Amino acid sequence: MSTKLDSREIISTSADVKRAMLDACAKDIDIAANILIDAVKNGRKILWCGNGGSAADAQHMATELMGGLRDHDRPAIASIALTTDSSFLTAWSNDTDFNTVFSRQLDGLGKAGDVLVAISTSGNSENVVQAVERAMAMDMAVIILTGQSGGKLRDKGDVIIRIPSDDTQRIQEGHLLAEHIMCEMVEDAILN
Repeated sequence: MSTKLDSREIISTSADVKRAMLDACAKDIDIAANILIDAVKNGRKILWCGNGGSAADAQHMATELMGGLRDHDRPAIASIALTTDSSFLTAWSNDTDFNTVFSRQLDGLGKAGDVLVAISTSGNSENVVQAVERAMAMDMAVIILTGQSGGKLRDKGDVIIRIPSDDTQRIQEGHLLAEHIMCEMVEDAILN
């Protein structure tokens, strides 16, 4: 059995989105990296949230900052994925609702000057939207990663990185690139 999908075409499409990111996203990625760098240099935390694949990104990037990308001997950076405490996630969602699962954690873990990195391919994930609103009310810096439209998150936060695509897979690939760049820039800044 063969597939109608062509891997060369998918790779080419993915590469096209990344090339489009040069004009659409590079400036915002730099702004986001500088927000993270300032927070780290001032002893603040970075908190990450997202659902599904974006939750995986949150965990991945929190780990990159805590453990190190290229230098595992450097100081750890306080970086927490709000997607990883399964007991809290399931208890809170069961007992109250899923829409406040990230904002509630911000109440306990976040402080003014910390940074929330909110990831939503559609920009419409209600629990991410509520986390962004809570972080802004708490005077945290907010970095948003979303797709081309921006959804409900379009006009929120300190900076929004909108991947120039409407295709979930291509958006997620663009998010991973942007997130890795931000983490690399943070690590470089604290080492040099």
